[in-house]
Amino acid sequence: MRFISRWTLAVIFVMTVLVVAVACGSGSEQAGSERTSTAPSFTQESLDLGGLTADDIVAAQEQVLNRVYQTTVPSVAHIRVTQRLDQQPQDSPFEFPFPFDQDPDTPPTPDGFFERGEGSGFAWDDQGHIVTNYHVIVNADTVTGVLADGTELEAQVLGGDPDSDLAVLGVSTAKVVLQPIPLGDSDDLQVGQMVSAIGNPFGQEFTLTSGIVSALGRTIRSGNSLFSIPEVIQTDAAINPGNSGGPLLDRQGQVIGINTQIITRSGSNAGVGFAVPINTAKQVIPVLIEEGRYEYAWLGISGNDVDAEVAELMDLPEGTRGALVVEVTNDGPADEAGLVGGDQTVTVRGRSFRLGGDVIVGIDGILVESLDDVILYLNRNTRPDDEIVLDIIRNNNSLQVTVKLGTRPTL
Repeated sequence: MRFISRWTLAVIFVMTVLVVAVACGSGSEQAGSERTSTAPSFTQESLDLGGLTADDIVAAQEQVLNRVYQTTVPSVAHIRVTQRLDQQPQDSPFEFPFPFDQDPDTPPTPDGFFERGEGSGFAWDDQGHIVTNYHVIVNADTVTGVLADGTELEAQVLGGDPDSDLAVLGVSTAKVVLQPIPLGDSDDLQVGQMVSAIGNPFGQEFTLTSGIVSALGRTIRSGNSLFSIPEVIQTDAAINPGNSGGPLLDRQGQVIGINTQIITRSGSNAGVGFAVPINTAKQVIPVLIEEGRYEYAWLGISGNDVDAEVAELMDLPEGTRGALVVEVTNDGPADEAGLVGGDQTVTVRGRSFRLGGDVIVGIDGILVESLDDVILYLNRNTRPDDEIVLDIIRNNNSLQVTVKLGTRPTL
């Protein structure tokens, strides 16, 4: 059992008191009285803080964050990458690229011109495995991991998965024994939960930022493939270029996500960051260590959610929800099973709909209410060559279709 300091208990106690005070305040109105404001009014007497001051409460949070930092920063790595320019793809995967200094009078050549990139990573185990983002190390010539004590470790890319944006590096344990960070359970997260991130934003090594879980269950494109990452964690903890691949931590110092993307118009943090859930990493990383790549089951469709507007346009029963099949990949598993894509386009109030396709409302007896449900079920429960049974609606008729899944293609 983990030891909980008195400061942590103090924070829990104070938050409980606040909730109770709000509940009591909202129920204290007497019959026939008029209230000019619905906001509760607190006085020093109404809040029994058990002798704690405001400074005590702030100090408790500071102590929790400092404990998280001190216990986990030895396990975090600054990932430095170099790549020959002639191998650089048009859309750079590096977060913070800059060239080596060059004589401006001497034009660079492919054999002598490199780009550098950097990101973050953390120790997965004590066997020399460091986890980072795929986009940090893709097409790298050299990779170096630098620990907080200054130890530099030459790393080899052991495996990568562009679909989840995860990769595993291998380093020698002769020079140092890595200290793995305990892994949490991303299925247990709640919106509002305090989190912190450790990484190397803009090259500022081993920086701690904090915030909360802003939302759960996001689906984002990985940026490296045609497929999406489900169950992504959204956070307002500051994540900037250089943080990618670093850990998102709960207040106990457990990894609950791997920082991967931000939404921004400026290139800097705007309060909307995303992390790959640690439960996805638990599924993918061991396979990358053993086999170097991770293969996903593939259905071979693209689609949209069935909302109230789509249901009305397709004359579906009121309240119908599911995943509308828009396109079926030629010769893919869904095509071979006879699934049907959309055959008509309708524009309503400036919004275009591709209609007429099958509507998936269940998989193996599990209710489907959105396309995300399909993606999530396939990722969590199936592997290539598995068979699934789809419950579908076609032309207002309910059908069941058996599909033998294929292997998700790579770019």
